Amino acid sequence: MGEGVSMDEGTGEGTGWSTHPVTPDRFDDFADVVNPNRRTTHCWCLSHRLPAPEIERLGGGSREAAARALCAREHPPGVVTYRDGVPVGWCSISPRAEIPRLVASALIRPVDEVPVWSIICVVVRGGHRRQGVTGHLLEGAVAWAASQGAPAVEAYPVDPGGRRMDTTMAFVGTRAMFEAAGFRVVGTTDAVASKMPRLVVRRDLAGAGAARHGGGRR
Repeated sequence: MGEGVSMDEGTGEGTGWSTHPVTPDRFDDFADVVNPNRRTTHCWCLSHRLPAPEIERLGGGSREAAARALCAREHPPGVVTYRDGVPVGWCSISPRAEIPRLVASALIRPVDEVPVWSIICVVVRGGHRRQGVTGHLLEGAVAWAASQGAPAVEAYPVDPGGRRMDTTMAFVGTRAMFEAAGFRVVGTTDAVASKMPRLVVRRDLAGAGAARHGGGRR
């Protein structure tokens, strides 16, 4: 599987950024971002990936253990971004075909036949928000997907405009956030988050190109 991509960037102020796939040795860094208190009932970013019987099989009933087991797969379930060595962000990203809830979804259907990688969750660690983490996190996630041969990366955010989002649904992200990272709207979905319709945004990596899709509802 390999260590994957490491993106080291400077901000001009001595800050070092890096992004890595969440391999087993980085599981605790992932947990520090999404579930710092290790609460058994708190989110472990499993709902899109594992049905309850699979959580039981992989983790013996422990969601944390099941999440840890996912990190040993060929494609780990996402990437962690670090600032000066501190884990500050999590992005759940992998081939769409490996995300059962997306594969089975009647609400977020494929735009076309491109074997995209999908972003299903973006989280910035408490105490580090509004500090530019998201941009580095998305760039690192896209770089990881590109290093694994992904032709394109998709996400399914909302466009709140001036409306307030329910914080429990903020993990889907916003249109502006993804457009700032080079994504563009290529379709709509029948899904909603925080009572707002979710879009399909895409960043092409290997010539998937605009001509391949028409930007309408599929």
